[in-house]
Amino acid sequence: MTPGTECPSLPRLAFEWPTGADFSDVLTREWLVSNGRGGYAAGTVARCNTRRYHGLFIPGLEKRGRTVMLARLGEQAMVEGRKYRLDAEERADGTQVSEGATLLRGFHLDGLVPHWIYQVGEARFQRKLALVHGENTLVVVWEHLSGPEVTLRLRPFPALRMHDDKLHHTLLEPVVHLRGSRVELQATDGAPPMRMRIYSPCPAPFVSMGETSAPQFFRVEKARGYDYVETLSSPGYFECTLRPGEHLAMGVTTEAWTVLERDPVETLALEYERERRLLVRVPEEARSGVPARLVLAADQFIIDPMRPADDAWARAVGQDARSVIAGYHWFTDWGRDTMISLEGLTLCTGRPRTAAAILRTFQHYVRDGLLPNLFPEGGNEGLYHTADATLWFFHAVDRYLEHTKDYELLRDFYPTMASIIEHHQKGTRHNIRVDPADGLLSQGQEGYQLTWMDAKVDGWVVTPRRGKPVEINALWFNALRLMVEWSERLGKDPRPYAGAAEKAYASFNRRFWNAAEACLLDVVDGEDGKDDPAVRPNQVFAISLKYPVLRRDKWEPVLEKVRKELLTPVGLRSLAPAHTDYKPKYDGDLRARDAAYHQGTVWGWLIGHYVDATMKVNSDKAAARALLKGLEEHLDHAGLGQISEVFDATEPYRPRGCIAQAWSVAEALRVFLKTGVH
Repeated sequence: MTPGTECPSLPRLAFEWPTGADFSDVLTREWLVSNGRGGYAAGTVARCNTRRYHGLFIPGLEKRGRTVMLARLGEQAMVEGRKYRLDAEERADGTQVSEGATLLRGFHLDGLVPHWIYQVGEARFQRKLALVHGENTLVVVWEHLSGPEVTLRLRPFPALRMHDDKLHHTLLEPVVHLRGSRVELQATDGAPPMRMRIYSPCPAPFVSMGETSAPQFFRVEKARGYDYVETLSSPGYFECTLRPGEHLAMGVTTEAWTVLERDPVETLALEYERERRLLVRVPEEARSGVPARLVLAADQFIIDPMRPADDAWARAVGQDARSVIAGYHWFTDWGRDTMISLEGLTLCTGRPRTAAAILRTFQHYVRDGLLPNLFPEGGNEGLYHTADATLWFFHAVDRYLEHTKDYELLRDFYPTMASIIEHHQKGTRHNIRVDPADGLLSQGQEGYQLTWMDAKVDGWVVTPRRGKPVEINALWFNALRLMVEWSERLGKDPRPYAGAAEKAYASFNRRFWNAAEACLLDVVDGEDGKDDPAVRPNQVFAISLKYPVLRRDKWEPVLEKVRKELLTPVGLRSLAPAHTDYKPKYDGDLRARDAAYHQGTVWGWLIGHYVDATMKVNSDKAAARALLKGLEEHLDHAGLGQISEVFDATEPYRPRGCIAQAWSVAEALRVFLKTGVH
């Protein structure tokens, strides 16, 4: 921390229940902890797993991806001869084990660290946990606060499966190695061992007394149409008695045993210090309140991608490899999401070096003029089925330059950006090419979903949008104008880009204006040569980008149409309600959800560009700020301190999809700061 800099306090998100929590309430509130390597820990405040993705230790493992190593921890407290169950579960036979909720007196996030406060008889204690940043290590600490002594019995239930794999229906039997208060569990499929140890004021050897769980019921998985019952076995337990002022801790790692020699209380203190340093970097107005909470939320998406090929080239150029997890729990790093999120996640949070590292990481993967759409779980090679991620790359580089004035990076990137333009003009994969007749960018290949409206299930591309989509051409024009600007700065000839931009501009305004609806068509030259007049939010980008492609006299009617038909308190609908394909709710099995994904479902990230567009017409910050109220209130629900991926299109706008989405957080933070929120 810079000498003389005042140390900011960490934002707190707190819930108190003087007589115990309501199980149904705390079962729907989820917490998330991440480690900067793609790994995470996650669960419900109730301590009851409702998803296959819930677990205390889910590290990202090289060549494998994220793996549920420790699915849950059975916790029992004994006070004055009485036993209390602290964790919770729902069983396949319908039984709810929820005593722990009645004992819960408080839950809060201090920064990103979750705390549970329990009243067990006359004893009161707290439990907190953290992952070591940059390392696959978990620490959980229990601290006795007051009252009689408490004996805690801790029973680990390993899963040792990929986080999105099918659930265990037959018992997993890892090899167990015991070393006093240490235990090592080795799966039989070549995964690294999971190592655990206890830190305690009294001897706490591991007791080898196995136990099989009742079949666990994961309600969210059932609602989403997946398998939803899992049976796990525990090889034994740790037990220790605590008096007031004492603490017990557990360390879990896939690293060497030596990492568990650290003091776990100090490890927690270092995590608090790391988070305070994140707040020191940001502008004064982002160090408290909602912006501070979003600054910390943003940190959970920035990762070292853990790809050996990345490490090799990064070392060669003296650069860190960095990327962005698009969403928790199941997304990996996606090109489109990363480029849209870059400004909010890194530049608005005072992390320009990280921004440059992310840009250089993706520059390294440009192929045939395209940025990767995504990297598969545990994979090293990107998939390139996207028409817009590459164009968002231009936007992200521009935002980086605007914040940093790092024109050395521009010199390095210019040949790459010029090559991208050339590939698009000549034609590249998936029929992504400029139509020489009008200078507009066309795309589309049977069986592929190439725009951000990319739902596909069982070979069905829900919104193919083949042809010339409105936002693709808004982004194309923006990229051409940026090339003019960058060429002039570097002493290059801007005329080829200026000519292409002029042609695209004239064609766009002639082809996309829908006079009958006083807004923009969503796609021109689409299926069978037809235009698509669906009212969608994609038209906002024709105004919001740095170089708007839409003529100024059309801005107000477009924004009025979007306001009337698409705007909600938590973002923009993906389709107007009057359309025959409109779906008001995003729920059910995969096919039902994908059918609604871009057919009405609200996307929080779109509020950022809607605010940008409206502020070009009306600079009233108070009015723009009011558009963010719903997302601010949402921070107390679903993924606590985070912003969900999507929402239902009608009241009460129930959060859906991922509980934490990078571009939702990034765009909310960016426009919170832009509108002067304190």
